[in-house]
Amino acid sequence: MSVVQSVDSVALLPAYLAAGTAVLVLVTDLVLARPRATVAAAVLGAAATALGSALVGAGDERRTFCVGADCSYVFGGRAALVGVVVALLTLGVLALSGPALRAGQSPVGEYAFLLACSMTGGVVLGAAADLITLIVALETLTLPLYVLVGLRRGSLASAEAAVTFFVVSVVATTLTLLGAALLYAATGALHLGRLGALFADRPELLDLPLTGAAVALVVLGLAFKVAAVPFHAWAPATYDGAPLPVAAYLSTASKLGGVVALLAVVQYALPAEVTGPVLALLAVLTMTVGNLVALRQRRTVRLLAWSSVAQAGYILAPLGALALAAGRSADARSAAYAAAVAYAVFFVVLELAAFAAVVALRPAGADGGTLDDLRGAGRRHPWRAAALGLALVGLAGLPPGLAGLFAKVTVVRSLLDGGAGWLAVVVAVNAVIGLAYYLRLTATLWAAPTTDAAAALPAADADAAGPTGPTAGAAAPTGAAAPAGEVPVVRTRTVGAVLVVATVVAVVIGFAPQLVLDVAAR
Repeated sequence: MSVVQSVDSVALLPAYLAAGTAVLVLVTDLVLARPRATVAAAVLGAAATALGSALVGAGDERRTFCVGADCSYVFGGRAALVGVVVALLTLGVLALSGPALRAGQSPVGEYAFLLACSMTGGVVLGAAADLITLIVALETLTLPLYVLVGLRRGSLASAEAAVTFFVVSVVATTLTLLGAALLYAATGALHLGRLGALFADRPELLDLPLTGAAVALVVLGLAFKVAAVPFHAWAPATYDGAPLPVAAYLSTASKLGGVVALLAVVQYALPAEVTGPVLALLAVLTMTVGNLVALRQRRTVRLLAWSSVAQAGYILAPLGALALAAGRSADARSAAYAAAVAYAVFFVVLELAAFAAVVALRPAGADGGTLDDLRGAGRRHPWRAAALGLALVGLAGLPPGLAGLFAKVTVVRSLLDGGAGWLAVVVAVNAVIGLAYYLRLTATLWAAPTTDAAAALPAADADAAGPTGPTAGAAAPTGAAAPAGEVPVVRTRTVGAVLVVATVVAVVIGFAPQLVLDVAAR
């Protein structure tokens, strides 16, 4: 066997573009020291990364860093989908961050650089084909977020959230690395495809206690990344303490990275008869605990955080059915994988729309506030509130949020095809439980506002005269008093653009879900 590695630079082009974006942002900030130029460099780089991922993924599957038949980097349809989604999410978060950056809450150069570094990890993660590349890419995606969560100046909650996130992530990474080391000790392989072939050809390996411990550690370590119960406690505090745009990135790109990593090891490397029951149990616990605790939340971001925990359970459910689907047709297994990927994409779009709407309805740089802070927002800002309402009913799986409805139908159908009817019933029951808090928040948007609300709050944000210039639509100068019950909102073109685009995409894939399902099935 040849030990000379082949290198395909075309396959690596999206990774080059993402890493180049981080370097370009750093150099621009150091040389020009102009926030607008720094943000423009990040935006152009993220757009180029999305375009490059789409173009490379449109062709045949490309492999590189290969030794013999084993390759560490495989760029195909799934890698292209992950690369495009992560790059677009980075663009969206940059746009949502505009008000906070103009208000001086975070240094622009460091903020954009860290986001670009995280994007690089997400792009590489989709193409990772061995455990070490997978773990390194996942940590590259996560590591900059420790700093971004705590980057809000003068906020103790932000610092506490960063420390919580850091400690829990270090433990999760340690477990995953230990599991990978034990797998290598038991099998002598790290490539995902080779591991899968070894377990298929030598089933006696599954009887070794070392192998069982290794599989458990890898699965549980990755379960931390998707905030699966009982490894979820970090998520609500971290989301609520982070700046709103960073919380949006955590809930979308970071969670998507954990799902992609877990899907890769389950589909290609680890035996389904071992991982299936574990993932089924995690799915039941995650969706049930997430929905029940969300019912008691009074803070907006914490409600969205617990909702995100519950949504992770729906994503894990098809993977939990793989043990039963293993004895069935290949189509049942493919449907389970496709359902998990498709649900993750549907969820990411709706979650981004929800966070964008919250940003648009809150003062510049403020946290998510409480549910009472959004009371009556639909009467004063109907279009913003309507976008939030659409995202919420979509996450609940109700019309007219057809994207969320088709996502849940896809999951339930894959569970039935895989012979996991009991798990489909659990998903349906939890979907009903979730209706309570989603509809409660939606109804709050059009409820009568209280008379003792934010009369002393500023009616406009620091956007109105930030370093990048005035923005259209500001209703009052900074420091002016708002009428009783008035909710001061962010008025910027960038936030509005993200809200409009996310809402339009959610509507489009709701009416044409096959666009996502076909890509996921590849």
